[in-house]
Amino acid sequence: MKIIIITGGSRGIGASAARLCAKAGMGVILTYNNNLASADAVVAHIEADRGRAVALKLDVADTASFPAFRDAVSEALLATWGRTDFDGLVNNAGYGVFNPIVSVTEAEFDSLYAVHLKGPFFLTQALLPIMADGGHILNVASATARVATAGVAPYASFKGGLQVLTRYMAKEFGDRRIRANSIAPGAIRTDLGGGLNDEFEALLAGQTALGRVGEPDDVGAAVAGLLGDDSRWVNAQSIEIAGGYII
Repeated sequence: MKIIIITGGSRGIGASAARLCAKAGMGVILTYNNNLASADAVVAHIEADRGRAVALKLDVADTASFPAFRDAVSEALLATWGRTDFDGLVNNAGYGVFNPIVSVTEAEFDSLYAVHLKGPFFLTQALLPIMADGGHILNVASATARVATAGVAPYASFKGGLQVLTRYMAKEFGDRRIRANSIAPGAIRTDLGGGLNDEFEALLAGQTALGRVGEPDDVGAAVAGLLGDDSRWVNAQSIEIAGGYII
């Protein structure tokens, strides 16, 4: 059984990925920052479907907490699956701030950087010693790194940086047969940045070739597929999962 760690797994894309990975036969360690109730609900859903999952608290912006988190992961692996290593890391946790460049504060910039680029970099570094050879790192970027959307410049910039980092991870971890890929979701119906109102959803759907916004399961299914053995030769790629957004 593959064991997968999914950051930000208590809601949205992360929760969907956790459920669908478990449905595909993977064990799941999902993280949450503040919403324990939502994380527990995802674990309960997985267990009701005869899967196995554990929820652990993690603030991806707090790099000083990563050694303790690694210890907690090790304890959960041994207690739940009788293992000392895991197979996949999905760097998914994130949030949005919508401000034009002229209005972005330094505090907002630094916070977005800490969550979307610095956090994944150092969390991956911290967890590598307990990742199995032949594992997989999947970084969740964004279609906004390709399509300039007013108001999300820092967020999109760090997501673009995450795509670059992904290629370097694939290069540097190849001697351990660890793959690294990124996915770039388009407009997805989640609560990121306050969610979608009807007018904004209609606008985004009109800009998408398939004529609708995405659902979390559209991305979660792709995550589960990429983490499976059928995608074993996919490496160092950025795959947009956006239904044909602004093409």
